[in-house]
Amino acid sequence: MADPIARFSSRNQRLSHVFLKDRLTGATTYDRIAGYFRSSVFDLIHEEISTIDRVRIVCNADLDPRDLIAASPKARDQAQVERWHEQGNEIDALLERPRWRRLHEILTAGNVEIRVVSRDNAPFLHGKAGVITRPDGSTSSFIGSINETANGWAQSYEMIWEDPSAEAAEWVRSEFEWLWKKGVPLSQAVIDEIGRTAEKVEVQIQDMQDDPVGLAKSVTVESPLARRGEGLAPWQKAFVNIFAEHDQKYGSARLLLADEVGVGKTLSMAATGALTVLMDQGPFLILCPATLTLQWQTELWDKLGLPSCVWSRVPKKGWLDHRGHTVVARDPEDILRCPGQIGIVSTGLLVRGGPEAQALMRGTFGMIALDEGHKARVKRGIGMDEPEPGKLYKAMERLSLRTRHFVIGTATPIQTNREEIWDLIKLLAHGRDHVLGRPSASRWWQAQEALDLISGKTMLPDPETAWPWLRSPLPHGREAKVFRYIRQDLKLPEDEFFTDRGIHDIDDFARDDLADVLELGEVAQNLPFMRYHNPLGRHVVLRRRKTLEDAKLMDRIAVNIHPRPGAAPGVFEGNAVRTPNFYDQAYDQVRLFTRAMKTRQKGTGFLGNLMMQRICSSIASGMATAEKMLARRREGFLEEETEDQDLLEAIEDMGVEDYASAVDQESQHLERVIAILRAARQDDPKGRAVLHYLDREGWLALGCIIFSQYYDTARWVGELISGHFPEEPVAVYAGVGKSGVILGGEWRSIDREDIKKGVKERKLRVVCATDAACEGLNLQTLGTLINVDLPWNPSRLEQRIGRIKRYGQQRSEVDMANLVYAGTIDERVYQRLSERMQDRYDILGSLPDTIEDDWIEDIEKIEEELKNFTKPESPADVFSLRYGDFLSVDGDDRGWEVWTKVVARRDIEQRLMRPWNGRGGHAG
Repeated sequence: MADPIARFSSRNQRLSHVFLKDRLTGATTYDRIAGYFRSSVFDLIHEEISTIDRVRIVCNADLDPRDLIAASPKARDQAQVERWHEQGNEIDALLERPRWRRLHEILTAGNVEIRVVSRDNAPFLHGKAGVITRPDGSTSSFIGSINETANGWAQSYEMIWEDPSAEAAEWVRSEFEWLWKKGVPLSQAVIDEIGRTAEKVEVQIQDMQDDPVGLAKSVTVESPLARRGEGLAPWQKAFVNIFAEHDQKYGSARLLLADEVGVGKTLSMAATGALTVLMDQGPFLILCPATLTLQWQTELWDKLGLPSCVWSRVPKKGWLDHRGHTVVARDPEDILRCPGQIGIVSTGLLVRGGPEAQALMRGTFGMIALDEGHKARVKRGIGMDEPEPGKLYKAMERLSLRTRHFVIGTATPIQTNREEIWDLIKLLAHGRDHVLGRPSASRWWQAQEALDLISGKTMLPDPETAWPWLRSPLPHGREAKVFRYIRQDLKLPEDEFFTDRGIHDIDDFARDDLADVLELGEVAQNLPFMRYHNPLGRHVVLRRRKTLEDAKLMDRIAVNIHPRPGAAPGVFEGNAVRTPNFYDQAYDQVRLFTRAMKTRQKGTGFLGNLMMQRICSSIASGMATAEKMLARRREGFLEEETEDQDLLEAIEDMGVEDYASAVDQESQHLERVIAILRAARQDDPKGRAVLHYLDREGWLALGCIIFSQYYDTARWVGELISGHFPEEPVAVYAGVGKSGVILGGEWRSIDREDIKKGVKERKLRVVCATDAACEGLNLQTLGTLINVDLPWNPSRLEQRIGRIKRYGQQRSEVDMANLVYAGTIDERVYQRLSERMQDRYDILGSLPDTIEDDWIEDIEKIEEELKNFTKPESPADVFSLRYGDFLSVDGDDRGWEVWTKVVARRDIEQRLMRPWNGRGGHAG
């Protein structure tokens, strides 16, 4: 009997001519176990594939199985897109563009289905095989080491065994079906990316400046964020659209971005600021608290690939670029000589004043973004004759006149008084008539009257009473037909927003139309006309997390808060960590030091708060801070010897001599703290709590991110865990040059990008991180979080939670432990906050963005402020109605992901690294 098995070798014949193409001609089905999914998968057989009724191919993707079973389809897409980009196909995509186009045609034709399997099911599909079925039911089954690539079939040395028997077909099919069931469909996002790459063209920045939104797409479509499969969120893209629309309508975008904490205001502001620079409208100045400057810089670079410079005081005063290089300042005017177009400056510099602040306020800018904008406040209180603007508010009034665009970001535009949101709107209005109108001729500058009108407390029954509110600012004609008619009657250009004409200068038709809308309101929105058409509705952008979750744009993940009642009584005392006597003694000394600092001359209280926060973080941090404070007093002000930004700012604000005098007179308290902690030689009780969760609660197996505000604490925790689990690599993720991995007690400096990659690949299950470095961390592979210390800032806590509560999280609920020492001010603050952290899906929803320092000093004050705090209601309602399609951006959210006009990363960097010219503008 003749042997039915045929054997083929590329030694004897060209397999590309004698085997696969011939077998596939006229076939009805084709099932194939292939290797990696690559652009060349159908290179040899694209014509034959197009004629087959059903083609199924299962491929490697080198993905962790947990990425393929992620709770969210978006997470599965993200993992596949990131893996696709890691293959590095840029040169191939250019040289083999016809092949990419053919591949996209095949994948979208409808007869081809591809699934990918995880590395656990198939670490590498070396066992490649296929079954071809013909119209008469006969089959051809083959096994070999070969892929469907032109190189594989035509150039490599390959061997194939072919068996036409039914038994062979059944055997190969059984192997195929097992893998097929284990796989998941090739992501549509990958297919879209193949099509986009096939049609991609490189464009110059100047060629896109007539289309601002298109330019934004060209800059972000291949950003690091996009290559990780994430991209800008729909609401962030919508903000770019809104920004561009305001620029077009008003010649200036003046917006209050009040998105809830965790929604991602930073990227919205960053994208629009970079767009301003690339449109040649001037440099982008970011103003934020000192603790957020490096965070901003990290997120700009890690997510959007945008270089920026921070005005730093450590280790030398000057501009610190995104690669860690410092351009040392020679005089205060150097603050206007930023070496890049995006400059980041601490708002504390404006509060302190001085020559650098004065120089900055003489600059001119394309856009200013004020982060944590609620800190620019106007004080009101009993016994005050007039509201009193704070130092930051006064500085922003001046800077508002020096910029074309101005965006204020805050999750809490209203904390205790509704006029606070109007204070921020007034900041936006300085020098721009389209926001509130001319101060001398507009009713909108009167906060109480304006807010009563917006809230519906007062009504405007007829055109005569409405006209004083409408004539300044007169809304743009595109906002409503009635405004277009009025402008036509008055022959008022669209770029003018004031008229001194009276209501009877408008013809009867337009006046009757105005009367109708005032009576009927905005029928479609079921709102009074002026409730919808007002400065708040135009200039406030607010997106709530719940709205985005309901729209399936954000995953709804519950957070379980620990410690739970009765947990580990040897470790916890109620909700706090039980402390030994030696800690209580050291804490008492810190309290005496804090009290002494607050009774001294103005400005020393900050030192007390600084020391109090450090001892509440960890013994290691408290001890290190006490030693640094004494060292600075003894050795003088040596900036280069410490990287403690808070301490250096305190010293500089007070002056070296005043600082030395203050600490010298109260040094006995710090010396006693050090002596007590050194003599005790006992473990920090927070260490026992951390190990309890990792070991007893099983959090190590789930993966854990451990946060602290301070590097001393993060490093101590990392070393502690490494000592307890010597075979477990423990990452410390901190500032530039301070990150690394500890294994068996041995420290190895590791780049932050490598740490992020290690976490994603699940080689690292424990990360100890500082707040300053946490932006850009996507830790959805970790399912638990421990806060070794709690920032007195709920928004910072939300940012920590956001590291794991995001796309790709495999768990539908995550666990978070909050560690505070019993009997400390941290415990008392946490008790008050936790009373309002009841919603597992929105634990911070009823908390303000920031807990102010003066609240901390008086627990009753915290209770009062929390009781009075409310989230603003009307801006969100008006915004969601005004921009009803904001979730779909421009009606086609996918348009951003498949955009084919691309600006090269090199061109973006070169444009953004042009220096300021000493006046805040371009250097030419």
